[in-house]
Amino acid sequence: MVSTLISDPQTFIRANTRLRLVPLVPEVSLHLADEAVPLWKKTEEQLNEEGLPPPFWAFAWAGGQALARYVLDHADCVRGRWVLDLASGSGLVAIAAMKAGARAATAADIDAFAQEATTLNAEANDVALACHGGDLLDGHARDPWQTVLAGDIFYERETAKRAFTFLSQQAALGATVLIGDPGRSYLPKDRLEKLIEYSVPVTRELEDNEIKRTAVWTLRV
Repeated sequence: MVSTLISDPQTFIRANTRLRLVPLVPEVSLHLADEAVPLWKKTEEQLNEEGLPPPFWAFAWAGGQALARYVLDHADCVRGRWVLDLASGSGLVAIAAMKAGARAATAADIDAFAQEATTLNAEANDVALACHGGDLLDGHARDPWQTVLAGDIFYERETAKRAFTFLSQQAALGATVLIGDPGRSYLPKDRLEKLIEYSVPVTRELEDNEIKRTAVWTLRV
C-alpha cells in the first residue's frame, strides 16, 4: 500500500503541522511543526528510509526569519525585482519578498516536501511563487536573478562551499545577494559585510537557545 506521505505529501504536511504566525515575521503564517524529532522519525518510517535529512521545511529557522524581517523592512532590495530564495525550506523568505513587492519570486529547494510545504504556505499567505527543485549549485550557467536571498545555508562544509560559489557568481552578474545566518559553522564571515542583527525567537529543540542572535549579511565588494 502506498503511504499517505508518498501519495499525498500535502495531506501529510497538514496533518503534522499547524498554521501559525512566524515569531519575528508576524506578517507571514506558515505550516509549522511543534516538534522536530517525532516528525523526522515519522517521515523516515513512512518512506521506509533511514538517514533522511531533517524536515527543514517544517520550521522557521533563525536565518530565514531574520532575512524575511529584513526584506519586509527594506523592501527596496526586492521591490519590482526577479527574486530567488535559495534553499527555501518553508518558503518564508520568498513569501516575504512577494509581500514586499517583488515582481516574481522563485523558491528553490531540492527537497520535494519543501516544495509542497512552500506551495501550501504561499496559498496561506495569498501570494504566487514559482518552485524550483533542481540543484542550482551544480555550476551550470543560468540567467541571473536581480536579488538572491539565502537563509541558513552555511551549516555543512561542502554545501557552504558550493553555495558561496553560486552566490559570488550571482553577485558578479549584478545581483543583490543577502544572507540570513546566526553564525553557523561554515559561514564565511571574513568575506561578508554585516548589515543588521536581530534577536530571533527559535525552538530550543533545534537551537542551543530560545533566542538566537542572527545577522543579515551581504558579500563584500
